[in-house]
Amino acid sequence: MDLEMIKDIPLILGRVVTILPLLLFVTLFMGRRSIGEMPVFDFLIIVVMGAVVGADIADPNIHHLPTFATILAIGLIQRLVSRLAVSRRKIGRLLTFEPAVVVWKGEFLPKTLGSIRYSVDNILVMLREQQIFDLDEVEMAVIEPNGNLSVQKRFEKQNVSKGDLNLPAPPVTDFSHPVILEGKVETDVLAFLKLDRDWLRQRLKQQGISSEKEVFFASVKPNGDLTVSLNQTGDLSPPPLKH
Repeated sequence: MDLEMIKDIPLILGRVVTILPLLLFVTLFMGRRSIGEMPVFDFLIIVVMGAVVGADIADPNIHHLPTFATILAIGLIQRLVSRLAVSRRKIGRLLTFEPAVVVWKGEFLPKTLGSIRYSVDNILVMLREQQIFDLDEVEMAVIEPNGNLSVQKRFEKQNVSKGDLNLPAPPVTDFSHPVILEGKVETDVLAFLKLDRDWLRQRLKQQGISSEKEVFFASVKPNGDLTVSLNQTGDLSPPPLKH
């Protein structure tokens, strides 16, 4: 380490100390929406701001005052665009994603999943996070512009207080098991359930399905019923959503 590099260390530390309060001020000025929901435009703003700050701290040859001015300008632009997005819905819709219906009346919508680049596994994880282990419970599930999953349960599946009804606790195995994911049979799950491909083919034939390749998703309920979502969803057409 040469002498010049040693001399740069206090300068870099000084920049960190001076620029972090400014960065905190600008972030708070931009508003909590930037942190909580992280729309696309706000994400880009934070990426650009991080690049500007990182370059200023890492390279002592970069002048400090232009960095201050750039950060303030970025914060002002974000605030202005956010106000326009609130007051002008067309602008707001251009700056983020549309909500996307991914489950409708207990069935996956493969085309929608493909268009937003979500897999069945992604949705199943998000459903389990909301204590939903059976796709048949879902009337509609929507991927919101911020990436969260909103779920409306079917009326008959909506929960009441278990204490009010004095119901015993169900066993921990009381949930559906996926046996087909995107046309692929999960043989290990069938084996765990003490079932086989012949049983699965027979159940599919009972629903008029000749091959598991036609199936986008299928799960076995605790009572042995088979829930199926096809690759071709036919007449399934969820209502259009706006944000």
